[in-house]
Amino acid sequence: MTDRNAGRVTLAEVAELAGVSASTASLAFSGRGPVSDQTRERVMSAAAELNYAGPDPRGQSLRLGTSGIVGVLIADRIGVSFRDPVLIQTLDGLADEISKIGASLLLIPELDRGTAAVANAPIDALVLLCVGTEAGDIARVLGGRGVPTVQIEGPENNAITSVNLDNFGGGKAAAEHLAALGHERVATVTLGVDRQRVVAPLTPEREAAGTVATTLERLRGARAIYPNITGVIAGSSRVEAGRLATLRLLDVPAAERPTAVIAQSDLIAVGVIAAAEELGLRVPEDLSVVGFDGIRVDGFERRLTTVWQPAHAKGQAAGRAVLAMLEGQSVPSADFDVSFVAGDTTGPVPTAR
Repeated sequence: MTDRNAGRVTLAEVAELAGVSASTASLAFSGRGPVSDQTRERVMSAAAELNYAGPDPRGQSLRLGTSGIVGVLIADRIGVSFRDPVLIQTLDGLADEISKIGASLLLIPELDRGTAAVANAPIDALVLLCVGTEAGDIARVLGGRGVPTVQIEGPENNAITSVNLDNFGGGKAAAEHLAALGHERVATVTLGVDRQRVVAPLTPEREAAGTVATTLERLRGARAIYPNITGVIAGSSRVEAGRLATLRLLDVPAAERPTAVIAQSDLIAVGVIAAAEELGLRVPEDLSVVGFDGIRVDGFERRLTTVWQPAHAKGQAAGRAVLAMLEGQSVPSADFDVSFVAGDTTGPVPTAR
């Protein structure tokens, strides 16, 4: 008699013990096909007795020509990204949609050769999430393999289905609000402009070489109202990055110090406020602060003046596009609006103290 514990148990052994054919056992595990409840229960009981976990997914992938995996290329490291509520909401929306076909997400950071890694990844589709212009090259490579690609807030590219956000309008709305309050000395603390996620001055050279469309569009919107706006690059959407950038921004004589700051994310905005308070400045009496995202930041109890965006809906739109493209359908790009939300972190130009 064969020792069933020697090596990996096979589906054929489960079928033999259950008294059914291998094809019937396979249908019982798939949950699809004309298999009675009694037969399915007999197969599962045999599998449990033999400690059989199910068909090898690698073999299934080879037979079906699919992996059941949707790759997501993200702009920052995994640890940093998972502290960003906007990215989490977007991924939740994406996962809600692709779960309808039982697919899973594979997150790949654009940093550390992420674009090279994704070129060879066993994925059925790819979503580019707020990454730089370099990602367009990888989209072309995957397109040659027949792998559908969708980008969320990427550079303009007619060859890629896009989920767009009105970042220009959001940046402009924040600036218009400050202008209406009478602010003239306005600075900005931005997200990363390229793959170098470091705190650095926002110079014309760095901006001209920038590759991150989200950052550049929000900056362009602010420039529609404040053409000469300057500032500091925070590098990523983190409270601490915003704090460090703002300490550098405010390290100037009081007469030159900005009276308002446009932060390109709510997490950065909270860091801006923390730095201002650290330097003895009151918000908004001495410094007005506007954020971007419309999220709840843990531990921050104030009502931040901000620009709200539909992060979850963006992810859902990308997921629906992926599902349609996997079915061979042509999918148009989707556009989402933002809305300005007044809070208690902005006020009139401060009077001399």
